Amino acid sequence: MYEGKPIIGLAGGIGSGKSYIAGLFAELGCGVIDSDAQVREVYRDPDVLSTIRSWWGDGVIGPDGQADRRGIAARVFDDPRERQRLEALIHPRVDALRRHRMKEFAIDPKIVAFVWDTPLLFEAGLQDRCDAVIFIETPFEERVKRVAGSRGWDASELQRREKLQWPLDRKREISDDVLQNTADAGDIRRQVRDVLSRVLARATQKPSC
Repeated sequence: MYEGKPIIGLAGGIGSGKSYIAGLFAELGCGVIDSDAQVREVYRDPDVLSTIRSWWGDGVIGPDGQADRRGIAARVFDDPRERQRLEALIHPRVDALRRHRMKEFAIDPKIVAFVWDTPLLFEAGLQDRCDAVIFIETPFEERVKRVAGSRGWDASELQRREKLQWPLDRKREISDDVLQNTADAGDIRRQVRDVLSRVLARATQKPSC
């Protein structure tokens, strides 16, 4: 709980529709913390740009002078040490932005809960700071279609990326609720309403922090 309002973390496979689900929560009065947007903001920080340039040279800086995130990903994907170094640079700054946004939402009486749309919720250890973790279940074939259109990945690339993350079965097992994200927009909206009602009901039984 933060200022008497529950924190809901979203989890699921790549391409499962977490941002779409977050938008549905927003329609119901939740304040959404978009970690990917915050990462983009951090990468625009001149100090961050200077640091990554010192590590990897001009090859990770695009023609526009901004960080080339695909180039950076290629550098760190198969190198755990470099990936950890990057995370140590990025994650604290993202956390600071998250805390600032939470404070802004906390004073808004229309906000009933916080939703963390964070791609690596479990991997970053953020699940323990949530009052509820919602796993979004989406068929693998549907997720492949989405990442093919948005990122140009095929099924093998999707699987390769997910091998660096916690197993989906484990995430699903320890989540508090599961949403079935299918093609039925009306059904998923009903599921989101129901799960939010349960989270808010549980929150009234907990002391505020």
